Amino acid sequence: MRAEDFNHGVARPPGLDIAHIRRAAEYVETELSQLVDIYLEQKNVFSAIVGIYGARALDDLSIYEKDPNRFTAAQQFPDLRRRGAPEPLRAEDCLESKASIRPWALQAHYDHPGWYIVWRYLVDTVGTYEKDRQVVIWRIDLAFLMRTDWKYEASGASSAGGGRTETFGLIKPATRLKGKAVYARADVTVRGGKPVPLNGERP
Repeated sequence: MRAEDFNHGVARPPGLDIAHIRRAAEYVETELSQLVDIYLEQKNVFSAIVGIYGARALDDLSIYEKDPNRFTAAQQFPDLRRRGAPEPLRAEDCLESKASIRPWALQAHYDHPGWYIVWRYLVDTVGTYEKDRQVVIWRIDLAFLMRTDWKYEASGASSAGGGRTETFGLIKPATRLKGKAVYARADVTVRGGKPVPLNGERP
């Protein structure tokens, strides 16, 4: 990851440094490049794994830590909390780790206020960007979101048949996240709602 692709001017949670984010992203890319088969089978599961690995890395590398109660750490908001933060936990000390292959959209199971870090990734099995990595983090959004930034999205499931679970979606995500990219690869652009190489070429 090139240092010049990081934006030091983007607001960050207290105590979270660019170096922490950079090392966490590199960890995600390296580790998950070994698990691309999961992406090919079930993309939504893979996105959840990217978010989990991002939280794991920040737990190891920064002053943000998972909930000390291991029985609830994966079942409640937030994924991470600032180490030493007083109880009751303030929104400013909460950090949720999300991931998406989409350029702007963001969904969550909660609408709680707090910091959100979003690992925007792509799977590159032909080595377009990195010869030794099949998972590439091409942008990292970092924003403090309020409850009013979310809208409820009802489940499509019913007695008549299947459907996804209920979630919350970020309202006008492209507008809300504009200027919130703490990292963005200069060789990636968005066309047709999809991240592609800036020069438009693929091997």
